[in-house]
Amino acid sequence: MNFSCEISKILSERFNSGKEFIFFIDFDCSEFYVFSPQEAAANAVYFNFNGKTNFTENIVLATKKKFNFKTPLFDEYLKGYEICSQALQRGDTYLINYTYQTQLETDYNLKEIFALSMAPFKLLFKDKFVIFSPERFVKIYDVFIETSPMKGTIDANIPNAEKLILENQKELFEHNTIVDLLRNDLNIVATNVSVERFRYIDKINTIFGDILQVSSLIKGTIKPEFRNKIGELLIKILPAGSVTGAPKKRTVELIKMAENYNRGFYTGIFGYFDGKTLDTAVSIRFIESENGKLYFKSGGGITALSYPQDEYNEMIKKIYVPIV
Repeated sequence: MNFSCEISKILSERFNSGKEFIFFIDFDCSEFYVFSPQEAAANAVYFNFNGKTNFTENIVLATKKKFNFKTPLFDEYLKGYEICSQALQRGDTYLINYTYQTQLETDYNLKEIFALSMAPFKLLFKDKFVIFSPERFVKIYDVFIETSPMKGTIDANIPNAEKLILENQKELFEHNTIVDLLRNDLNIVATNVSVERFRYIDKINTIFGDILQVSSLIKGTIKPEFRNKIGELLIKILPAGSVTGAPKKRTVELIKMAENYNRGFYTGIFGYFDGKTLDTAVSIRFIESENGKLYFKSGGGITALSYPQDEYNEMIKKIYVPIV
């Protein structure tokens, strides 16, 4: 049995048992954890899905702490960007999600970031990494599946920010591509797939000010053959399209050529099952501890309409914690 099959089998068994559990899978589907909420807490693993949590500590800070980062060198960022750009020119891909890691300088520890961050989906894995994700991957309830790809970010304080992001042709192309990719992914495991809401705006409060992000909602009816095989369903549609690109398989190969690090759990998924509903999130807005240093991992979609300075600026704009 290969590892993806093992993940599929374990998740399906847990789901069919009707008992609560949390899980997280890395980007390559090569590492995987699953716990009951109590097992997770005993192993210093904490989650919060829209208020459903196993975290009981009350952390209050008298004052804000330092949160800064070492601005990445544009020339270093450009090395991987050029690999993406050349692939786009060759026609190997038409959207590629290129990411980068940036060293942080902060007095916050990972537990404080987890506890104080205002995000719908949060996960703390020991002293290894913390996620405060604004993006749902899929939600499974009754016989339905929903996904909410998020593509498009702008500083909310820019005059007419909402109008600018919605009318930007590069952002429109990128969002259309991801919606089409996720709709196709859902068609593998569902019928009656449709876009329920297209390009709606969410405002996110951060330590550096508000930003706007653009999402869409896609929904379908799970095919009968997958209703008792939820693990297999998830494996069929991984990795998440919004953090890879299209066509997915070739674009993942290009990502590994362009990026200067192993993503690990960054841009994988994590999820919580409450006994009836399985909710999952994309592992973005991600801080990881490596060799005594903290790194923030962020990025964005590159297309033929992209400008390297704009993409570099967007990658930096996503380096934040949602603590106000």
